[in-house]
Amino acid sequence: MSSIEGEKIEKPFSAWIILILATACGLIAANLYYAQPLVGPISSALGISSGAAGLIVTLTQIGYGIGLLFIVPLGDILENRKLVVVSLLLTVVALTLAAVVKSATFFLTVSLFIGLGSVAAQVLVPYAAQLSPDATRGRNVGNVMSGLLLGILLARPISSIVAEFWGWRAVYYLSATAIFVLALLLAMVLPARQPLTTTRYPALLSSMLHLLKTTPILQRRAIYHACVFATFSLFWTTVPLLLTSPIFHFSQKEVAVFALLGVFGAVAAPVAGRLADRGWTRPATGIALALVIISGILPLVIQGSSTSALVTLVISAILLDMGVSANLILGQRAILSLGAEFRSRLNGLYMAIFFVGGAIGSATGGWAYAMGGWKAALLIGIALPVIGFVYFTTEKK
Repeated sequence: MSSIEGEKIEKPFSAWIILILATACGLIAANLYYAQPLVGPISSALGISSGAAGLIVTLTQIGYGIGLLFIVPLGDILENRKLVVVSLLLTVVALTLAAVVKSATFFLTVSLFIGLGSVAAQVLVPYAAQLSPDATRGRNVGNVMSGLLLGILLARPISSIVAEFWGWRAVYYLSATAIFVLALLLAMVLPARQPLTTTRYPALLSSMLHLLKTTPILQRRAIYHACVFATFSLFWTTVPLLLTSPIFHFSQKEVAVFALLGVFGAVAAPVAGRLADRGWTRPATGIALALVIISGILPLVIQGSSTSALVTLVISAILLDMGVSANLILGQRAILSLGAEFRSRLNGLYMAIFFVGGAIGSATGGWAYAMGGWKAALLIGIALPVIGFVYFTTEKK
């Protein structure tokens, strides 16, 4: 038996496990985003109004936020491998139900549980940090987060392509199968990690409020990313509605191609990591926030159904994903450097706060699009990162 940071590790840590963790995080996180380009077909099939369509994504994110606050902190006191596997099995059940239900209310309820179980990804990120030696911790966490980001960015085109050929329900069937196989794989290959902390669950939860109050870095990074993630969720919830509307007449396959182009924004993640390693976190954060603001302004300036308007939307999507990816990596690196004994709680708080922003963004985006169209959604999408940037200017150098 080996020990890392005073914790019990049943198997020696091997570098190849990082690849498995990165893949796992990508597959799990994708469950939060499969529905974004499918809002239209799901709403039509289940009789959900256009004003309430944003709830399909919002409730998944709310479930994820609840899990971040009440499940992820368990990583500081429970054996991590078992916690992850149980969470994934819950996700499998929820995904399977989503594929077969005919009731809008039941589907929306199940969406909440898909988000709740998918917090397994955020147990795995600090898990990777705990199992890594100091010399490779930053690199390993960065690689795992890159897998998570790719899962987020690839989820939309994958779900669009699957829905184009086999219907939207097939997306949930395939994901349920993939997550079930993943749960079995992780149960077999992951080293067990048993934290030595003896804190009871109620005390663990109450300590999170204290951590939030006494950790300025957590407060700032969470607020920055809540603002940009709200715009991210708003954009990717509403842009499929715009593309499939009479303005562009896109099919689900064409929406998938559009979403796939946004994946190029992921190149910002490793760049942000290197900048942070060199001590340039603050200027890199300013650039990331500015990119998100610009991504909202561009399609507001060039509107309509012209080729120029479509090219502008593509550029906007790439810039948005670049800004959000970079800001996430910058924040994650800062948060996971604060302390091993409460790493899961800090990570849970950080993710929960900005996912609240995401839930607000997707819900507000659906409502704004129904009430005032694409322009109204864009104006809200610009205002949110502007608030974050204004707050960023108060940060001491």
